[in-house]
Amino acid sequence: VKLVTITGTGVLAAHLFGAEQLLARPLADVVPSAVPELENALKVSLNVNGKVKSLSVDSRMTLLDMLRERLQLTGSKKGCDHGQCGACTVIVNGKRVLSCLTLALSCEDQEVVTIEGIATGNKLHPIQAAFIKHDGFQCGYCTSGQICSAVALLTEAKNGDASYVSTNIKDGGGALKLSDEEISERMSGNICRCGAYPNIVAAIQEVHSGKPVAQNWNFKG
Repeated sequence: VKLVTITGTGVLAAHLFGAEQLLARPLADVVPSAVPELENALKVSLNVNGKVKSLSVDSRMTLLDMLRERLQLTGSKKGCDHGQCGACTVIVNGKRVLSCLTLALSCEDQEVVTIEGIATGNKLHPIQAAFIKHDGFQCGYCTSGQICSAVALLTEAKNGDASYVSTNIKDGGGALKLSDEEISERMSGNICRCGAYPNIVAAIQEVHSGKPVAQNWNFKG
């Protein structure tokens, strides 16, 4: 016990010393005041949430890292960084894109919409309001990607874009009426580790159909 106490005291002292040294450093040492010199730097200009952004980025930088680290748009999340979870989903030219797999330079002159650009001023997008109504999130980490994906999904349905499970492909043209099952399939690229899937589908269906959908709390007595 004595040995454990001595060891623990030593670790605590080391942590306190490290913290003291960190706090004693000039602010510039803790938070760099300028972007470090980039290797393979190239200029890119794109429209982000309605504003033109021009900056130099490393040719290997992903759209996600550029949004988060260079433009301080941290709503888009880095979940798996392998294009498997959908937390990084943004909208590019009206289409859903996994920003962790998209090079920033490939978005030259493109229109990018992130979660920060979904609402109009203080007015929430109908999908955002529906997510709140139906409690379509728990921890919220995946929510920005879910909402961006859902907004693009509505555009796909309006344009008549078919999916793997569409049953009315031959009808051609016009908006599609999506079932809950098809909404689930179209949202399958977005993982919710909290398991709020029924609520997410209900929120999307309410906006898609324009009709109220009963809240599904799944309470069991």
